[in-house]
Amino acid sequence: MPNHPSPPGSLSRRALLTGTAAAAGIGLAGCGSVSGGLSGKTRVKQWNLLAGADGAVMTEMHDQFSSEHSDIELEATTFGWGTPFYTRLVMGASGGNASDIATIHLSRLKSVSPATLLDPITVDELQAHGLDPADFPEKIWEKCFVDDELYAIPIDTHALVNYYNRTMCEQIGALNPDGTLLETTSVEEYFDLLRAAKELTGQYGTSLDTLGGWRQFWAWYRQADGEMTFTDGDYEMDDDKALQAIEVMYRMAEEGLCPTFADGGQCAANFENGSAAFVQVGNWEINRFRAFNEAQGLDFSMTEMPNFFGNRRTQGDCHSYVLPRHNSWDPEVREATIEYASWMLQHSFRWGEGGGHTPAYLPVTEGAEYQALQPNAEYSGVVQNVQFDPDAWFSGSAARLFDETGSIFNQVYGLAMTPDVALATIKERIETLLSLPNPVD
Repeated sequence: MPNHPSPPGSLSRRALLTGTAAAAGIGLAGCGSVSGGLSGKTRVKQWNLLAGADGAVMTEMHDQFSSEHSDIELEATTFGWGTPFYTRLVMGASGGNASDIATIHLSRLKSVSPATLLDPITVDELQAHGLDPADFPEKIWEKCFVDDELYAIPIDTHALVNYYNRTMCEQIGALNPDGTLLETTSVEEYFDLLRAAKELTGQYGTSLDTLGGWRQFWAWYRQADGEMTFTDGDYEMDDDKALQAIEVMYRMAEEGLCPTFADGGQCAANFENGSAAFVQVGNWEINRFRAFNEAQGLDFSMTEMPNFFGNRRTQGDCHSYVLPRHNSWDPEVREATIEYASWMLQHSFRWGEGGGHTPAYLPVTEGAEYQALQPNAEYSGVVQNVQFDPDAWFSGSAARLFDETGSIFNQVYGLAMTPDVALATIKERIETLLSLPNPVD
């Protein structure tokens, strides 16, 4: 399933964009960085995979950037989410003629062979444009390095979060005096909330995307301190903790506390139409629910994932800027490219407000304006709790591990596969993936 399911009627991230955007993409895949052109401006070519509601916010920010930088001609192109985008990026970079800057998932950094397909960035370049390593969460900043070279600039944190219907939660006594959700500290405490919500709705306690089960699995597995590491054709995984996480998913469906099947669209619709008082889905759905609230009324808020095993860790990722490899860099283009990245981060309050993502740039997220922003401030702690997928060429957002385990977890939620069989099947899939070569290498 797409990382950011789009509202009904909008273009899916998995569909490669057509029309002017796609045509522009073909035109941009030409030669290396060149300043000037017919406009006399310094042209910066940007590629991204943001085709949902957050993409509209990005376009708005691009318009503002262009209005404030009359000497820079920004050409932004959006490709289909996932495989279409990464294929285009790898093909362009391998020939040294991709965009000047691209937006990728930080979990995919190592899988795109940065030493050969990306150009490193210097801290001096960033500092010259007002950015500093101290401006980013330490653990996210560290993930931007490969072999001591800086290859990425983090834009945000986006993660699996817990939305709740305040009207329904008030009716079941699940709100604090300030209107925020009561915090639970175990599986059973949270299941009790879901049982009360199910009794109220007559259908489910919570909704979720049964095809995107990797997200829930990884959240619960990491909450239990489960580790998964891949090295030289082998891997380590804690079977007991993995089974525990899958059993939680199975029990939730078995009790009827969540749907036995719901894709991304139905997952959100269950929350909108009152079939569930909660929904576990990404923070990127905030605009969809805001629009529904304005049209039909939906008093909702959102918080971090519930504490099942001693903490509130959750599956997530970061959008990040990278510089695809160039045969040669025009100094003016390089300068304008870093200026673009710096400006976007320094103005990322709008990115958080409109797109729901938590900006990685700490001067924004730690500022009074963002801390007063609701409901964003209520889940801002997710930056410290986000858990990246394990490092492997087949892991990360839009990668094969997510997709291939998704069909297994869908059967778990559908009660068609028991947790022990699911775990064995997941291990078989991992072993198969380990036997395959990285296609980028």
